[in-house]
Amino acid sequence: MARRPLPRILSNGSAQIARSRQLARTAAGGAGDVLHPLFHLTRGLHRLAGAGRRRWTATPKDRRGPLLFLSASVILVVALVPYGPLFAGLSLMAAAAWKGRDRDRRQPRPSSGPDEAQTARLRTLYEALVPYLSTEQDPDPLYAHGGDWARAFSSYDFDDGGRVSRLRLRYPAYFTDGEAASRARVERLLHAKSGRGREYRFDWDEEANELTMTVLAPLPTDITAQRFVTAPGETVLGFTDPTGVPRTLPLTQGDERRDEPPVVWRTGPRSAEPHLLIAGAPGSGTTTLVRSIALQALRHGDVLIVEGGDTGEYACLVGRDGVLSVESGLVGAVSSLEWASHETERRLIAANRARQAGHPSPDDVRRPLWILLDRPGTLGHLAAADGRPDPQTLVQVPLRHGRAANVTVVVAEHFEALDGLSEAVRQYTRARVALGPASPEELESVLGVPPHTTPVREVPPGRGYARLGPGPVHRLQVPATPDPYDDATSENHRQAVLGLLPEHSSPVPAVAVEAVAAEAVAAEG
Repeated sequence: MARRPLPRILSNGSAQIARSRQLARTAAGGAGDVLHPLFHLTRGLHRLAGAGRRRWTATPKDRRGPLLFLSASVILVVALVPYGPLFAGLSLMAAAAWKGRDRDRRQPRPSSGPDEAQTARLRTLYEALVPYLSTEQDPDPLYAHGGDWARAFSSYDFDDGGRVSRLRLRYPAYFTDGEAASRARVERLLHAKSGRGREYRFDWDEEANELTMTVLAPLPTDITAQRFVTAPGETVLGFTDPTGVPRTLPLTQGDERRDEPPVVWRTGPRSAEPHLLIAGAPGSGTTTLVRSIALQALRHGDVLIVEGGDTGEYACLVGRDGVLSVESGLVGAVSSLEWASHETERRLIAANRARQAGHPSPDDVRRPLWILLDRPGTLGHLAAADGRPDPQTLVQVPLRHGRAANVTVVVAEHFEALDGLSEAVRQYTRARVALGPASPEELESVLGVPPHTTPVREVPPGRGYARLGPGPVHRLQVPATPDPYDDATSENHRQAVLGLLPEHSSPVPAVAVEAVAAEAVAAEG
């Protein structure tokens, strides 16, 4: 049988299909060349919109209103200027063209995984965690010698030096993450294996059985004393991490303007922590923090200072307006604290009479009174040697009734002398600050709970931790407030402190102090 010839469409169909494909590719290429600028601008506009959305999210809520008003004002001015919308549109297109450029062709893509050195570090961490996060009864252990570290480490980052800067790891459900001792062992191990000399933060997620270790950036140490934007009753103890507090304060450093997150301590009749205890090593900045608190308190109240160290650190405040007294001797300290105790009682009586009569509290009762005690343990030893009562017993009334009388007590003492503090000081000073290098046990004894970060041995002056009542522990950097009369103080710091000091005034006569004390005793009787 003779074979029939194939239809013409089937005989040369492959050639027609090839030509059709070539025409389609040519048309697509031409359309791509024509529409490439449009794709370029669309990608740039998308990136600009994303950047604006991230900037709006990162802006604090208290600054969004002024930012929105400023943006609306700029748009209104551009709309009213001749050819303003045209130039604005051209500028937007130029920015979109620059933002939408294809950067992938110019920059090499980063590798998808860790290199050999980073892999060796991760495997070392994994092998070191095996004795702590595994047990022989586990049929399928997550941590085992020679196991797969990628199963345990869900995410990781490295710094420029090749050390781990962030690590998230999973741990088995039977690990006792609710015990502080078990947590501490794992944290010490990760701290040692990841590199010492840095501060690490450990976040335990008991529900998801995950631990996140993050290397914290150092806190700024160039913040000097200045007038902070705070309300009456608010005192800035220092500055902390941006993720620790939902507030920022505008600061001025020469010609630079910036915002930093503060640790604000609130005092007054409605404060839950009306008194403060500061503990630290010698030279850690406890006196600097007391001096900073005194300068802020003088804006709205009166200050009484008792210095047990007798080093003259508060000589710049002597005779200033609002400074009632600066005492460093035993006799003067006892007399001033006795007056402060009677003054607290007088304020309570005056406030009670005003409430019974249906009147507001007098102005002298509503004006804050600050009692600052720096190293009272030294005065206690002198009083015991002289057969006198401990001056700390004279602040029991201000500590117990200070909230109602608008009296605030601040006590600063060294770590080695904390045992000499009275029970009243320990009980009523619920706001705590620990400065300088300290062991985890010392920090826990002061703050009540261990911090979530690893303390380092070498820290700048004024560096430590703060905890206000039952709240979380914050890293703290105290603003530089040195003694302006010290020869070692720089000129910038000296002028910053001198600019905050009130004007000189005549000192309060001792006869007037005794008269006020006698009047308070008579009113109590």
